[in-house]
Amino acid sequence: MAVDTQEIKAKARFIRMSPLKVRRVLDQIRGRSYREALIILEFMPYRACEPILKVLRSAAANAEHNAGLDRAKLIITQAFADQGPVLKRFQPRAQGRAYQIRKPTCHITIAVAADESIE
Repeated sequence: MAVDTQEIKAKARFIRMSPLKVRRVLDQIRGRSYREALIILEFMPYRACEPILKVLRSAAANAEHNAGLDRAKLIITQAFADQGPVLKRFQPRAQGRAYQIRKPTCHITIAVAADESIE
């Protein structure tokens, strides 16, 4: 018996944050219910929570509007952060030297699906 689970995705691209720091937060919400993830993100002390919260809400809105799913029954099936382009800047130093400053960016992707076991 094949179960057709439809995944609805949302992406945020070119977020000015290190993908490593974003993954630290995404690891905490992967596999959890939508409501549980909202509560976790609301009270976590990391700066990465804000853009992740936006993407999560967008994914839930996509699921509700495009697929007609109930927000209360959503579960996070995928959550990952890929590396984006790195902005390279230079800081002048003593004796005419220049130190490179790397400003990383990342692309956040969150996929949600309906979980029928949640009541």
